[in-house]
Amino acid sequence: MKNLNTENIIKDYATFAESAIRNRFIKHKDVLKLIKQLPADFKVTTAGYSVEQRVLNLIEWGNGPVKVFLWSQMHGDEATGTMALFDLVSYLQQDENTELVNQVKSVCTLYILPLVNPDGAERFTRRNAQQIDINRDFLKTVSPEAKILKELQAAIRPDFGFNLHDQLTLWSVNGSKKPATLSFLAPAFDEQLSNSPNRERAMRVIADMFTAVTPFLPGHIGLFDDEHEPRAFGDNFQLRGTSTILIEAGGLVNDDEKQEIRKYYFLAILAALHSISTKTYQQQQLANYFDIAKNNKQIFHILIHQIRLNGIEVSIGINYEEKPMAKAGATFKNYTIQDIGDMDNLSAYHIYQGADLQVNGEVLLYENADFQLLSKGEIILSFKNGILESKL
Repeated sequence: MKNLNTENIIKDYATFAESAIRNRFIKHKDVLKLIKQLPADFKVTTAGYSVEQRVLNLIEWGNGPVKVFLWSQMHGDEATGTMALFDLVSYLQQDENTELVNQVKSVCTLYILPLVNPDGAERFTRRNAQQIDINRDFLKTVSPEAKILKELQAAIRPDFGFNLHDQLTLWSVNGSKKPATLSFLAPAFDEQLSNSPNRERAMRVIADMFTAVTPFLPGHIGLFDDEHEPRAFGDNFQLRGTSTILIEAGGLVNDDEKQEIRKYYFLAILAALHSISTKTYQQQQLANYFDIAKNNKQIFHILIHQIRLNGIEVSIGINYEEKPMAKAGATFKNYTIQDIGDMDNLSAYHIYQGADLQVNGEVLLYENADFQLLSKGEIILSFKNGILESKL
């Protein structure tokens, strides 16, 4: 099996990407439609039902001895993993990808559980219909969705697991000041953050993933916080013998719907399957995992430099909170002032700077942005009670 030709995969991405998915607002009906269209070599079974009786389907593909379990959207407003999974399913059906597909198919059996939280996805909210965070429900297992996921892991006994999430767009990468577009982690199974052969396998696969994707996202890939969370699924699956890999989709400039990010998210998953099926991860050094820069928070959504407020020159840091609209088919962003002062060492998705900048209106810390930013008398940025009215 040759090395993964990542350049060609990205170049050809549009030919196999699942065209029925165009934004983050995936609904249960959309997933059902895609599942019903799957060919016979994708075995579909009913795994259970959500609180509101939406069916959770398990997709099984491949006939190899290495079991790989992939699940997405435990949080209903974190859809990038679901988009990437259906891109993967589409890729596995393309004739021109035969060599890699046959390699994965002969070595691995994939178990895919897309959209773990369909009730949350319906509302585009993090939690399920019981207001439970499914990813903090491993121990008590009060939600039916957590019970399904827990029982599947116990029944399948997967060798590898992929826990697919989205993180806040305000995470950045240490040393680069760039958004953490993707973040990886081999979750810890105890408070001491101990290693084990099981966790180290996940670390080595992540090192292969990082190598594959970095050329397309230099400085945009971080290592997620590895603090142990005893209630979380990734930590507990790691403890129970599944080498578990967390993937988090963050932000990228001018990609609010994450249609560009999903491309690299898909590539990360494919690179992992290549690593697992060819066993290249066994040659990886653990040091390469630990050398991945960690996540931090050194960016804002908007940063304005060289502004005079109250007689002194300061910077203004502005972030938004994204909230679902009534029909959950769109969101609105509420912008607030999150910092005032010296921010010369920080960065942002959009930066405004210049000695000619002026503010028309009042800037109040932790309050809704409600002002205009002018350059040479022209309005280049305008907020009205937290709503962005215009931006140049």
